[in-house]
Amino acid sequence: MATLVIACAAAFLVLVNFTAPLATLGEIADALGAGPAGQTWILGSISLGLAAALLIAGSLADTFGRRRVFVLGGAGLAAGSVLCALAPATWAFVLGRIAQGVAGAALLVSSLGLIAHAHPAGAARVRATGMWGAMLGGGITVGPVMAALLTAPAGWRSVYWLIALLGAAVAAAGARLPESRGIPRPTDFAGLLTLGPGIALLVAALTEARAGWDADVLVWAAPAVVLLAVFVVVELRVAEPMIDLRLLRAPAFRAATTGALTSGIAVVSFMTFLPSLLHRLLGLTPLAAAAVASIWSGVSFVVAAQARRVTVRLGDRRQAALGLGLCAAGELATLGLTTQSSWWHFVPGLAVAGVGTGLSNAALAGLSVRTVPPDRAAMGTGANNTARYVGSALGIALVAVVLAAAPGPGGVNYAAAITGALALLGAVLTALGRERVPEHGLVSSGRG
Repeated sequence: MATLVIACAAAFLVLVNFTAPLATLGEIADALGAGPAGQTWILGSISLGLAAALLIAGSLADTFGRRRVFVLGGAGLAAGSVLCALAPATWAFVLGRIAQGVAGAALLVSSLGLIAHAHPAGAARVRATGMWGAMLGGGITVGPVMAALLTAPAGWRSVYWLIALLGAAVAAAGARLPESRGIPRPTDFAGLLTLGPGIALLVAALTEARAGWDADVLVWAAPAVVLLAVFVVVELRVAEPMIDLRLLRAPAFRAATTGALTSGIAVVSFMTFLPSLLHRLLGLTPLAAAAVASIWSGVSFVVAAQARRVTVRLGDRRQAALGLGLCAAGELATLGLTTQSSWWHFVPGLAVAGVGTGLSNAALAGLSVRTVPPDRAAMGTGANNTARYVGSALGIALVAVVLAAAPGPGGVNYAAAITGALALLGAVLTALGRERVPEHGLVSSGRG
């Protein structure tokens, strides 16, 4: 039980921290003198750290110990938060957020790896991974609201001092957990040196693309493509690869990765912009805008906590597909926004999308560890979350371009239509195939 509580608390804290600036971007930008480009990096820099480190952290956790990586992640989150709290300028805050992202990656992959080790396959693991998935929605709910509540009386820097204290507490609690690791493997240094920088450059390119697809994007994207291509070649040739690319042959693993990628591109992207859209277009205060947006994340938290009942009936894959389908329906339900609309216009769609997100988060958490061998559980989590955060970087860039081209209600409608259609496509792709996922391996035939 201690492992589950501490691991879930870590996942909750990572998502609280991830979403905190959504409600306080204006205050942070004013204090640091950040222009439009700086604000883009204030919001996007943590995704760079997360996406670049998730797969690497997962591989290291399986090899050197999940508890060890967990403790380092908590300490790193505290250190990155201190840098954010003390930041004198935009560049320092961005560096702090990148550090927070790297630390958050370590916490996410090691926490779910610890849960997979502590809970045997079957109903116990379904409940545990479902609760972990619920914490993602809970953190998204609390982050913007907490930031808005603290910023009003104590300033935006107080948010990061609090996160620093909580990160240190998570590290201290994690140090008391039992250690677990997979089969000892030699370190794949070539993989480390190509994957991390490759993904970092890719996310940087997507972050720059939020301001428009120009030559600056190519400067980041070209070396990213080269490094990632080299990574694939290296992993296919080394005896002990950091990432076992053979997993991509398994339809169930592909479904888990597709579902996570879709969640980032089609759901996280649209919801990321929602608080600022409510504030700018409907005149809501930052706190009120965060509260309305929390309908989506709050519902997802409640649903994910109870989703095991659905998992038993449908299985992980079908549950994930159903969740993404409901996300599509919810986003499409927000169509029709006009200048006369109130915030109530978004409530039905946010509620439906919240149900879908809760179902998909719980299912993908379980599927990500069930589609890999037990000694690579953290790597499976890392692959799944990497797909999610690379997807969110791509989706946010896409939505930003749409909203820049049509800054009024029409742009919101276009964005909702595009992301809703992408969510529906992802639901179909995730549902394809009939493989049952064995508790230990790659592929098996049957119902899934």
